[in-house]
Amino acid sequence: PDTLVVSQPKQLRALADGVRTAVIALLRERAFSTQQLAEKLGIPKGTVGHHLKVLESAGLIHVVRTRKVRAVTEKFYGRTARLFLFQTEDPADARAIGSALMRPAARALARSHEGTGFGHTKASLAKKDRVRLERRLKRLMEDFRAAETPDGEPYALVTALYKRPGV
Repeated sequence: PDTLVVSQPKQLRALADGVRTAVIALLRERAFSTQQLAEKLGIPKGTVGHHLKVLESAGLIHVVRTRKVRAVTEKFYGRTARLFLFQTEDPADARAIGSALMRPAARALARSHEGTGFGHTKASLAKKDRVRLERRLKRLMEDFRAAETPDGEPYALVTALYKRPGV
């Protein structure tokens, strides 16, 4: 499927880890083997293998192809959907997922070669305005994804609407 609603506690816990969110981000582009992921992430193959098992068990990735390398079968993993939509009952789960997803985006932004448009705006909102803005952000993400072309340049879009703590 093109979209997967990620709502099961096992799935949410799997994505609340920085290494696993990095794996999921890499698999958005193409399928990778354990060895290739280890090289890209700069971590041991055994560590990557553990994280792949967690993601596969949660139904977020699957083996998309295999190939024989000498006497060993090499597995290539891909995402079970191009887009994951998160749905949580517990606000703490939503915060953990959101912050885990934002960390790799912040690291990528720091390494970006071009100037980047961004902002961090604060406002006090009525519930109806918050709901309206959430819908607009979802539409923006859908428009961004729909604009993807095979010959385009790689860009990323990060959105977050959250209640400020301690205010």
